[in-house]
Amino acid sequence: MSNETELREHYKLDEKDTAILRALQNNARLTNKELAAKIHLSTTPTFERVKRLERLGFIKQYATIIDAGKVNKGFAVFCSIKLKTVNSESALAFTRLINKIEEVTECYNISGSFDYLLRIQAPDMKYYQQFLLNVIGHHENIATIQSTFVMEEIKHLYGVSV
Repeated sequence: MSNETELREHYKLDEKDTAILRALQNNARLTNKELAAKIHLSTTPTFERVKRLERLGFIKQYATIIDAGKVNKGFAVFCSIKLKTVNSESALAFTRLINKIEEVTECYNISGSFDYLLRIQAPDMKYYQQFLLNVIGHHENIATIQSTFVMEEIKHLYGVSV
């Protein structure tokens, strides 16, 4: 195990670290100077802490959140998938397929009646129908597909509570 892996696993976030994570999760465009002022620390230690949080993997990436409806992808579907056979080879093949499909914005390997839960963003029902028939439906190891259509998004947080 590398020193960085050990450090990541044993690193304890302190009050300033969690304040940095909260502030950046709320607005990743803060300058280092603005961030330092928010967390009541000078700029150099703030910069060093952010770099450490990035290096240790606490900060995975910075992103811009786009309104799906404004780019004609406002039709959200949760698609539950059950595979015919589940083993490391079939899971890898399914994972490779899903990672190539841009309409799939989230994919989870789950327990219960289904093996995977996908979030799919599409323009409309007709598009989703064609997507299901011509893209997902072509995977030979899929046994069952169940679609749940989002009528209204009530809450969607883009981060985690820290």
